[in-house]
Amino acid sequence: MSVPSTPTERPPHGRATGAWAVVAVLLGLGIVVPLLVPLYDSETPTLWGFPFYYWFQFALIPVVSLFTYIAFRISLTATRKDRPVYGLPPEPDADGGDRS
Repeated sequence: MSVPSTPTERPPHGRATGAWAVVAVLLGLGIVVPLLVPLYDSETPTLWGFPFYYWFQFALIPVVSLFTYIAFRISLTATRKDRPVYGLPPEPDADGGDRS
């Protein structure tokens, strides 16, 4: 006889684990790269008179923003795939609650 699954058990299949791994990598890059100061701790090359140290950090802002946006879009798709695995509808109600 099969034991009914409880809400705390994870389903053996059907989850979008690969998508969540991509989300984690994209967000992790946005956190770790700015912390690696030796990577960009130099004055050369300069860009419009700005040392590399400064313009690299400014360049990271749109790059990390793009990574975050991509991670968000992937997470929406992964959530839409994961919800039916847990017995939820693919989309929540407009008021934010789940349809029962």
